[in-house]
Amino acid sequence: MGKVVPFKKPAPAQKHRGNTLCRRGFHKWEVVDRPFDVKAGRLVTCWRCRRCGAEKTGAG
Repeated sequence: MGKVVPFKKPAPAQKHRGNTLCRRGFHKWEVVDRPFDVKAGRLVTCWRCRRCGAEKTGAG
């Protein structure tokens, strides 16, 4: 048997699940990588939000 394909349109609550938190500034950050900044001479941490994909960097 094949996969069951949902034909029902997703509800707005299901479609935007988690995005309202990010829009209000409550991101769910996770560390992506720690490249070395040659000019500053230190490690730079890069974070990416799990829900919306926004990125930020910082020293640490």
